[in-house]
Amino acid sequence: MEELFHRLAETVALALEAIAVALIAFGSCQTLIALGRKLAARSGRGGARGAFLGLGRWLLLALEFTLAADVVRTAIAPTWHDIGQLASIAVIRTFLNYFLERDLQHAAEPTSAAAAT
Repeated sequence: MEELFHRLAETVALALEAIAVALIAFGSCQTLIALGRKLAARSGRGGARGAFLGLGRWLLLALEFTLAADVVRTAIAPTWHDIGQLASIAVIRTFLNYFLERDLQHAAEPTSAAAAT
């Protein structure tokens, strides 16, 4: 029974990581297409900012999935070393998440103000 749980948890963690990779790939492609359209239309105004916001949202979502995968992996091997490693990863990803979200909010503010006028 324990071996079945280990295999199930490992499969779930791998699936979560695959979803994160797919989200990053999709967001990157979407960003490249958006930038390409802006360059082709020669309307560079706000193009990079919009692309940054879009890609940032996809990266935030992918970070959440990778953190979930790490939590699932730790559930199957809860040694102190693994728990410490998960805590370190969680802290790093939380900081990344916080600063990326803050940057996204900061980047979105001028766009919101310009749209209101």
